[in-house]
Amino acid sequence: MAVLFDPLTIGGVTLPNRIQVSPMCQYSAVDGVLQDWHLIHLGGLMLSGAGLVFAEATAVEARGRITHGCVGLENDVQERALADLVARLRPLSEARIGLQLSHAGRRGSARSIADRSKGESLPADERAWLTRGPSALPYNETWATPEEMTPDDIATVIAAFADASRRAVRAGVDVIECHAAHGYLLHQFFSPRTNLRRDAYGGSLKNRMRFPLEVIAVMRDAIGPDRALGVRVNSTDWHPEGATLDDAVLFAKELEALGVDYVTMSAGNLVSDAVIPKATPGHQVGFSERVKAETGLTTAAVGLITDPHQAEAILREGRADMVAIARGFLDNPRWGLHAAAALGVDVPYPQQYIRARPNNWTAFKRVHPEAPSVASTHQADRPSGSTWDRPDQ
Repeated sequence: MAVLFDPLTIGGVTLPNRIQVSPMCQYSAVDGVLQDWHLIHLGGLMLSGAGLVFAEATAVEARGRITHGCVGLENDVQERALADLVARLRPLSEARIGLQLSHAGRRGSARSIADRSKGESLPADERAWLTRGPSALPYNETWATPEEMTPDDIATVIAAFADASRRAVRAGVDVIECHAAHGYLLHQFFSPRTNLRRDAYGGSLKNRMRFPLEVIAVMRDAIGPDRALGVRVNSTDWHPEGATLDDAVLFAKELEALGVDYVTMSAGNLVSDAVIPKATPGHQVGFSERVKAETGLTTAAVGLITDPHQAEAILREGRADMVAIARGFLDNPRWGLHAAAALGVDVPYPQQYIRARPNNWTAFKRVHPEAPSVASTHQADRPSGSTWDRPDQ
C-alpha cells in the first residue's frame, strides 16, 4: 500500500489520505461572500481523490482582504454562505474540508491577478482602502504605504481571528489553518525585514513571534478539540536581513506547545528584493523535513510536487506527513485519482465517474500506459449486473 493513501489523523480529524489541495485565491467573491464559482471549483476538487480540500485564504476582517474579490468571514452573511457551501460539498466524497484564515496586512487593497499589469495597489477611484502593518513600509514603490498598527489595532485583529474561527466551526469546516506566510500580516510581524517596531511586538525573535502566537492561541481556544488547527509557516525570507529556517524551527516549537496539529512549510513573497533560488521539483521539501526532525509536529511539504512517485517518496522517506499541491490540481483536477492509479492503489470513485476507473475502463492503459494494473477492492462501487460492471463500457 502506498503511504500517500494511508489515512492520517490530525487533531480531532482523520483524513482518508495524505494529499492536500492547498488554498488557492479565486478572486471571485462579492463583498467577501462565496459565489457559485466557489461551489463549482471546490466541488470538482472534492472529486479529485485528495484527502483534504482547502477553500482559499479567507480574511478575518474587511481590511484584511487582498482584493475586492477575496472571501471574508467577519459577518453573518459570509458565514451563512460558507455553511451552505460546506453542506453542499460534504456529500460529494470522503475528503475533509479546510479553510485558511488570513489577513493581508500591507499586501491588501490590491488589484486581482488579471489586472495587476496596471499596478499592484488599488487607486482611490477603485475603492482602495487604508492598509495596516507592523511598520509603515510599503512592499515596493508600486504599493501603498501601510499605517503602523497600534496596540488597539493588534487586539482588534486577534479578536477577529478568534471570531472567524468560531464562525468556521459553526459552518462545519473540519480543518482550520492560520496563514502566517507568503508576505501577509502575521509573516510581516515575524520578519525583521518588515517589522521595525520597538515595542513588545518588535525587535527580538521572541517579540516578533508574539503577535502570530497570540493569534494562534485564540484560534486554538475557539476551534476546540474536535477540529484540526494548522499553520502555514514561512520557512525563509530568502533575504540576508530576513527571517531564516532556524527562526522557523523555533516558531514551530512554540506552535507545538500551543497545541497546533500540523504545519505546512512554505516560503517567499515577503519582499520584492528577495533572491529566491530557481524552483526545482520538491525545492521546499527540506523545510518540512527539518521541522519534522526537530519537533513532534505533523508536517506538510510544498514546492513543485507534481508527480505521484515523487510525492510517495517524500512520505516514504519521512520528509513529511502530507503533500500540499496547488497548481497541479488546477492543471489536473483528478490528480489524486490519477496518483492512485500510478501507484497501483485502488480507491473509491464517484459512481458518476466509475466508467473511467482504471479497473473498469479498457482504454485506461492506452491513456495512462505507465500505470500498473489495479485490482478492484471496491466491488460495492460497481453494483453486480449493472452496466457499470461491464469492462467495455
